[in-house]
Amino acid sequence: MSVQVTREVFDEVMVPNYAPAKIIPVRGAGSRVWDQEGREYVDFAAGIAVSGLGHCHPKLVEALKTQGEQLWHLSNVMTNEPALRLAKKLVAATFAEKIYFCNSGAEANEAALKLARRYAIDTYGAHKTQIIAFTQAFHGRTFFTVSVGGQACYSDGFGPKPGDITHVPYNDLAALEAVISDNTCAVVMEPLQGEGGIISPTDEFAKGVRALCDKHKALLVFDEVQSGMGRTGELFAYMGLGVTPDILTSAKALGGGFPIGAMLTTTAIAAHFKVGTHGSTYGGNPLACAVAEAVLDIINTPQVLAGVKQREQLIRQGLEAINAKYHCFSEVRGKGLLLGAVLNEDFKGRSRDFLLASIDQGLLVLVAGASVVRFAPSLIVPEEDIREGLARFEKAVAQVVGA
Repeated sequence: MSVQVTREVFDEVMVPNYAPAKIIPVRGAGSRVWDQEGREYVDFAAGIAVSGLGHCHPKLVEALKTQGEQLWHLSNVMTNEPALRLAKKLVAATFAEKIYFCNSGAEANEAALKLARRYAIDTYGAHKTQIIAFTQAFHGRTFFTVSVGGQACYSDGFGPKPGDITHVPYNDLAALEAVISDNTCAVVMEPLQGEGGIISPTDEFAKGVRALCDKHKALLVFDEVQSGMGRTGELFAYMGLGVTPDILTSAKALGGGFPIGAMLTTTAIAAHFKVGTHGSTYGGNPLACAVAEAVLDIINTPQVLAGVKQREQLIRQGLEAINAKYHCFSEVRGKGLLLGAVLNEDFKGRSRDFLLASIDQGLLVLVAGASVVRFAPSLIVPEEDIREGLARFEKAVAQVVGA
């Protein structure tokens, strides 16, 4: 017997930790999606920077179908060809020498935090456990990662939190210098804060963090779950900063919509995850790795990465033109195709109003806190879709401001 699916079914059967929109998308192609009623939307959200190559990219569909007829799953008692091919390509393309696969950004960050502590304790002693992170950061929803993330609204209310975690303001090198010491095992940062409001680090800050980590023999962990896989116009954002981390985490766009996460590091650090110290049932799943290999092959090309920067300029110009008419943004910030339109004092706290109005006008956008409208479209979104999406966003802005 078929079950009729409506938005009301969510309220009947799902845990209420989400508040999804009234529409239910059922089909996607490129940077367009269609809902149950057949209405079309331009997608400037990409599943929160996940669908980096849009919906149903033919090369990804082909990779999934081909692997789906060969091998779906093995435990990590054995390895598999797609995982090894993907790992070799990630090593060749980055600073990393060793790769760990898992299922999500939270799991990748959980692994990174555990490895950082294990490395420090093994190498320097039991005193070296402090983790320093930044306010308004976001590193996932496991209890460890949500505690390291600098937003109390996500971590409060669940009882005692993991200890020896310190938070300082982002882009404040003096604040970091005041708390880092030889007891610090790691500094964890996003090279472009996403959920915290689309905030870029200054060059001085990024290089200063690296220098302080070196001084105190602490590992620098870059959370590139959202900023990585071409999102900033480089394969990973660290490449544009000129700062190399010791551990890097990836997920979201790595699988183009298929769940996969990865932790990248050096041989010397990786050696401290000996057999049995950490694991993941689905980590390195052949289906996920086959799709991710296809994603990496497409994104890590000069054409796609240069195209990200070109598309950034088109969207920035469009947002600035809209703002010249409606005067609702104080600035547009971010890099590549991770951009945030910051609401000015007249509209502060109303980012969700812009999101809902955009849906009304046939556009999918995101928020990054209560006062930033976030844009994270496909890295290969056609210029025609950019123009159409911006036209729809202008109608949404007019709807909100009452013009």
